[in-house]
Amino acid sequence: QVQLVESGGGLVQAGGSLRLSCATSGSIASISVMGWYRQVPGKQRELVAEITRSGNTNYADSVKGRCAISRDNAKNTVNLQMNNLKPEDTAVYYCTVTALERSAWQYRDYWGQGTQVTVSS
Repeated sequence: QVQLVESGGGLVQAGGSLRLSCATSGSIASISVMGWYRQVPGKQRELVAEITRSGNTNYADSVKGRCAISRDNAKNTVNLQMNNLKPEDTAVYYCTVTALERSAWQYRDYWGQGTQVTVSS
């Protein structure tokens, strides 16, 4: 199994910054895509940002220019730097990876438990 643990969420005022981190563990052979999603009650989980192993990134339009995703391929970690936060960024943020376990023959998606981000106005 692959485990993901997020950290760095919290309460911040509008205009502030937060850095989310996600650490992975388990018998990992390879990770292709790493990313962050968010979800508010009553809505579908939505993509915030994702990054491939080679460093290609993709951002939701709502966070472009305010967020930066990065990863450490040696440590299998992924971070999300969020700046100029807005109240509408309030959500539970989930880390996700597409990984291949050493005992497996195909990649699959894994999710963390989520970390709350609350932006006050």
